[in-house]
Amino acid sequence: MPEVACLYLQDGTLWRGRSVGLSGTKWGELCFNTGMTGYQEIFTDPSYAGQIVLCTHPHIGNYGTCDAEQESSKIQINGLICRSFSHNFSRIDAQKSLFQYFKDQKIIAIDEIDTRSLVRHIRNQGAMNAVISTETDNVSELAAYLSQCPAMDGLELSSAVTTSCPYTVGDETAPYHVAALDFGIKRSILTMLNMYGCRVTVFPANVSISELLIYQFDGYFLSNGPGDPAAMNYALKTVQELTKQDKPIFGICMGHQLLGLSFGLQTYKMFNGHRGLNHPVKNLQTGLSEITSQNHGFAISMDSLKKSAEVSLSHINLNDNTVEGIIIRDKPFFSVQYHPESSPGPHDSHYLFQKFVQLMAN
Repeated sequence: MPEVACLYLQDGTLWRGRSVGLSGTKWGELCFNTGMTGYQEIFTDPSYAGQIVLCTHPHIGNYGTCDAEQESSKIQINGLICRSFSHNFSRIDAQKSLFQYFKDQKIIAIDEIDTRSLVRHIRNQGAMNAVISTETDNVSELAAYLSQCPAMDGLELSSAVTTSCPYTVGDETAPYHVAALDFGIKRSILTMLNMYGCRVTVFPANVSISELLIYQFDGYFLSNGPGDPAAMNYALKTVQELTKQDKPIFGICMGHQLLGLSFGLQTYKMFNGHRGLNHPVKNLQTGLSEITSQNHGFAISMDSLKKSAEVSLSHINLNDNTVEGIIIRDKPFFSVQYHPESSPGPHDSHYLFQKFVQLMAN
């Protein structure tokens, strides 16, 4: 018989479900993702490090897993909660079941949770730490365990997911050579940069400006990543030095936030964050809207942006009017909060890579 599993939230709420077959106890910040497909890409996205993911789509695992759909070398989430976990899958090019995929990497998952009710709960109460366990349902024990876990606000996580040493991807004859600062970079981003004529050398998050200036890069890419950008002083210092070089800079997600911080803007932890494949964003320069893929729990403060003499708002979220993109006046620097390499639109945001390449060409 399947093991009983439970979910204990920081606000003292207890939810009961069923273990999908993997035992243990694990904590993380509980957040929900509204995507109907792409669960493997979600689970392997380094921006999800330190989080327990709640999938709003009811069926997870029904098309198995495939190595080509990994965004990094391993599963990055701390745990999974879903309505119905499928041990069986149906897809010709799938290589293994999601259960085997989780089992190989010792990731806990529970299902038979009323995910609609749970999403409404954390949508109203906000993202918070939680613990999932197949080992105990004792509230006192779970509360004591959770009390020892750090909050996401102020937590630095990029150093745990970044590359340990530099590496290069792409054609050596590519017209542009780009340095990518890896705060938790996704493989599909590198693929997109390669597609647009860039050879990319990826550096650890703690790379120094002196290491970068050894090379004559045509531009700099600041990647996505997990955790609180305000806790990354080491990376902020490097980005501030890069802005003195006048070489094109393109940032996304964490890189977007660090670019904003380097010009005196402020960031804050969002009540729930944005995670899903259908977030509408308006480009204020063209008047066009994009359907975007997003995964972030922090954002740039709109109030601090409005006070800036150097930074302009380029994109805005049409759901909640939060900052989705910035440009630096009179500089070849720009960034967006969402993930433009993904294709929910289907290719609404690919023009940003073209813009980056054009800046390097100029």
